[in-house]
Amino acid sequence: MTFLRNVDWKKYSPLALMLVFPFLGMMYQWTNRADQDVYSLLTAYDQAIPFIKYFALPYVVWILYIYVCLLYFFKKDLSVYYRALLTYIVCTLTCYAIYSVFQTTVPRPDLTGDDPFTWLVNYIYDRDQPFNCFPSIHCFSSYMMMRLVWTSSFRNKWNVTLITGMSTLIILSTLFMKQHVILDALAGILLVETSMAIMLLVELYVRESRSPQRDKTTYRA
Repeated sequence: MTFLRNVDWKKYSPLALMLVFPFLGMMYQWTNRADQDVYSLLTAYDQAIPFIKYFALPYVVWILYIYVCLLYFFKKDLSVYYRALLTYIVCTLTCYAIYSVFQTTVPRPDLTGDDPFTWLVNYIYDRDQPFNCFPSIHCFSSYMMMRLVWTSSFRNKWNVTLITGMSTLIILSTLFMKQHVILDALAGILLVETSMAIMLLVELYVRESRSPQRDKTTYRA
């Protein structure tokens, strides 16, 4: 109890913002159904990608990985933590808006076998209907994490290698698990880049508007 009294709770209060994740998860379930025309973005390149059940492991640890990255950003640089949360929320809500008017699907393979990886794939398929594909939330959020660490003040060869490697593995898992197609992944990456660019412009505009106005007498003849 003494330890709890000595904790600076105000310092950790920004972590409460992560409570937005359960609400976003509930919104996902509202859109994860086929109540409209469903399209396919499958290409010959996607058909050439084999189904590999072992990629179920990086796929399923995705949300834990996102939490760990956010906690790491919180510890290293609060501004990066806030930027990550805001980008995630903006991109997720954009995805939901797209899902509500443009629903796509990906054909799933027939599963055979009685091993732990097949069980894990079955679990993933049972929990997530084959909709809400374009853009990919797995892909945009994983790419967002490596994008943020690349431009952070605390980047080093270790965190860049680890976060880039894990994010890339998760993105690839969406393809090998037949949960997404290539266009879903590319759209997720483009969504992050667009959202970050817009937020940067807004940030610069706000910063400029708050800066002291120049002395107009300087420009008088």
